[in-house]
Amino acid sequence: MVDMPLERTTGAENVIWDLSIFYNGVDDPAIETDMKSISDQIDNFAATYKGRVASLSVDELLTAVQSLEAIYDRVGRIGNFASLLYSTDAANPQYGALIQKVTEYDSAQEQKLVFFDLEWNNADDALAAKLVADPKLAAYSHMLSATRRYKPYQLSEIEEQLLVEKSVTGSSAWTRFFTQLIAAIRLDFDGQKLTMTQVLTKLHDADRETRRKAAESITAGLKDKAMELTYIFNVLAADKASDDKRRKYPTWVSSRNLANKAPDEVVESLIKAVTSNYDIVAQHYNLKRQLLGLDELTDYDRYAPIPVKESDAFYTWEEAKDIVLTAFSAFSPRIAEISRRFFDENWIHAPVLPNKRGGAFCAFTVPSAHPYVFVNFEGKARDVQTLAHELGHGVHAYLASEAHGLFGMHTPLTTAEMASTFGEMLVFTDLMNKETDPEVRLAMLAHKVEDTFATVFRQISMNRFEDGLHTARRTEGELNTDRINEIWMNSQKAMFGDSVNLSENYGRWWSYVPHFLHTPGYVYAYSFGELLVLALFNIYRERGAAFVPQFEDVLSAGNSDWPEKILAKVGVDLTDLNFWNEGLAAIQDLVNQELELAKQVYPDKVK
Repeated sequence: MVDMPLERTTGAENVIWDLSIFYNGVDDPAIETDMKSISDQIDNFAATYKGRVASLSVDELLTAVQSLEAIYDRVGRIGNFASLLYSTDAANPQYGALIQKVTEYDSAQEQKLVFFDLEWNNADDALAAKLVADPKLAAYSHMLSATRRYKPYQLSEIEEQLLVEKSVTGSSAWTRFFTQLIAAIRLDFDGQKLTMTQVLTKLHDADRETRRKAAESITAGLKDKAMELTYIFNVLAADKASDDKRRKYPTWVSSRNLANKAPDEVVESLIKAVTSNYDIVAQHYNLKRQLLGLDELTDYDRYAPIPVKESDAFYTWEEAKDIVLTAFSAFSPRIAEISRRFFDENWIHAPVLPNKRGGAFCAFTVPSAHPYVFVNFEGKARDVQTLAHELGHGVHAYLASEAHGLFGMHTPLTTAEMASTFGEMLVFTDLMNKETDPEVRLAMLAHKVEDTFATVFRQISMNRFEDGLHTARRTEGELNTDRINEIWMNSQKAMFGDSVNLSENYGRWWSYVPHFLHTPGYVYAYSFGELLVLALFNIYRERGAAFVPQFEDVLSAGNSDWPEKILAKVGVDLTDLNFWNEGLAAIQDLVNQELELAKQVYPDKVK
């Protein structure tokens, strides 16, 4: 039995999403019926087009792509239903069985469709260019041209099929095991058995002893599962190395950059810019140490609220909803209208539950349905920001799906954080503008600084960990826990410098981060998105209302063009390798504001 104590109810306890647009439940016979129907549809598609893709006429290619889009929408309905169910209770055997069944089914169907991209990429360059330029294919021209960027890295059809098939019992299986393992961990805390999410929340407690005990509890839980977690990380790192070698990707992150439509030099300039400004992190934490009155700031003090008024504010679900919708409405009635549908039509799953996956996400799903938002709402200020963040994703998905359908809705990860982070900025700015008390403003500013750090600096430090992990796994062989701990600590110490004393215990905290396994190389996209949004927000301040329809157009564009072309519409030049400095300067400005406000509120503490 798991204790799930809540000091206060939030009103989010019964905010459960309605998945009936897909199916009526895990046992709905329509799932099996649709699987059979889709399989037949794919067989017919393959019989019609296999061996002919490179020689199709414009009209034939248009019909083929539209048929493929319809197939992927139907497959996506089943997959999203299964994964959304599973995220709410990873220990439910029925949900687990369904997700495995769907994983195996998707693999079998994907193998039958592998031929299409391979044959399209093997088409003559001149012929492909002529087809893509034809007005009849305008809706799909970018998808078709962008697919060809994988041509140098694709394998034979049988090899591609084998990789898809083996992923079911390889990478997908190990990733699922990791998710279940973390969800099932129960941590000892003051005689209670709590989930990882619950104890992580206590790191934000005002009481230092509570934070210390929470950190020890997390460390103990991770140490207890060290063998399993270390093995999982090793297996998946080796699996990725094997795939990369076979495809001849030059580095461990090359495939991610390609998927993100981000040139290597752009990503490298981002990483260099952020790591060169790690001193901004130290400035904040040195200030925080003074405000907390501590001789030394430790790893479990990083998220401590500063001791000023309202720093431990509590929000009900209705209050959070009102805050977010008010801020969104002031910016764009259209964005607020879409966001309201998530609440009114039960597109959100909000309560903290046993075996529910931690964190938050937005599932874009498919055009024949709608997006869904997943959060673990506990009434904290950061939960309000998280809600705004995920609703931003939801609006982005809704607009892109509406404008461009399935092939244009799933943006690269680098621009996927654009609407979400902008939504956070809208909420923060709205609340700050309404607040006059300097103590409350300082608390809010400190929260914002740390949220920004988590998105920019921490994600790049985690990228540096990934770089070290994958490089070491490829050059040293299997890594033991201590070696991975060392790589993690080196990446974290580089960010914090002397401003935070990282204990030996903190060395294990790499092992619960899902992004490293679910999407290797993903984390830098957060930094990319945050710095991009800081630049966009400055443009908004300059242009005012004129910026709003331009931003809505950018969101509606989704994945219908290259990111640099989409963002050029609002005056952002992603090809400028110094672009990141503008966002970093905005972060420095936030820290400077924090320091000046701290001197005003605490003249005796702050030097």
